[in-house]
Amino acid sequence: MSHAIEIRDLARTYRSKRPPRSGGPATVVALDGVSLDVRPGELFGLLGPNGAGKTTLIKVLVTLLLPSSGSARVAGLDVVADARRVRELITMVSGGETSGYGLLTVREQLWMFAQFYGIPGRRARARIDELLEVVGLGEEGDRRVSALSSGMRQKMNLVRGLVPDPEILFLDEPTVGLDVGAAREIRAYIKRWIGEKPNRTILLTTHYMAEADDLCDRVAIIYKGRIIACDTPAALRRRSARGSRFVLTTDPLDPGARLGDLPGVVGTEMRTADGRSELELQLADDGAISGVVRALSEGDRKIYSLQKLEPSLEDVFVEIVGRRMEEADEPPSG
Repeated sequence: MSHAIEIRDLARTYRSKRPPRSGGPATVVALDGVSLDVRPGELFGLLGPNGAGKTTLIKVLVTLLLPSSGSARVAGLDVVADARRVRELITMVSGGETSGYGLLTVREQLWMFAQFYGIPGRRARARIDELLEVVGLGEEGDRRVSALSSGMRQKMNLVRGLVPDPEILFLDEPTVGLDVGAAREIRAYIKRWIGEKPNRTILLTTHYMAEADDLCDRVAIIYKGRIIACDTPAALRRRSARGSRFVLTTDPLDPGARLGDLPGVVGTEMRTADGRSELELQLADDGAISGVVRALSEGDRKIYSLQKLEPSLEDVFVEIVGRRMEEADEPPSG
């Protein structure tokens, strides 16, 4: 299997539940010619704002939605023609989901899902107990699901997705709405799980830039149903870097200081507060900072701190789309 997931010109359209202003039902384009390849063993991230098409794409790949056109293969199998076989090899966990029955205990609920995959009872119970310990729920196994906090419930859902030991795990916003501690624990176990066997594969959707940067081998940025960039996080950051950026704190500077005239200085922003000036410098390259430091020293200005600013995935998104991720969130279409 050369690709764990192979997507070609995938499109998904549907009719909006909201009537348009001028007659006839409106057609909403959720996916617009998406093409992607995910390699076996890869933790691949799909990054984009709310309404960009992330969840729609995952639902097509896990056979919950039919594509309008194009094709998709998961584990070498066509998601339409071989839907049943695809489901035997994958699991999906969504952030904030409330699947199952609140009257059941955690172990009962997980055992029920294990039976859907035909896992023998003894092996299922051993696997459930092992995974509950791993995610810190070892003492909550006999607690009713309805009594769990949102963080505990999401850890239980992750265990539910891992009990069948799938070839490909789909995670749709797995840490949305969780506190920092719970989100960190879930990310840590995701890293551990995929590293335990060489051909385990994860497709993760998120709108958290730091999460994608921390977890993913490669990232595709999706916006309005289209893939607008795809590469490793480091390569995407380098692509967005235009020269070098530094922040420098020094003794108060005259508002008329002409640091922008120094060789290699492309732009400057200065803020003065509490008896110090903070300079944000856009430079043609790293070497230009030496001229800035020399000019300040010659002017008897003490330098208190100097930090290079590395570009982020947010910078990549802003450069391509023209606005920040939260500004690009789209309201639900249905």
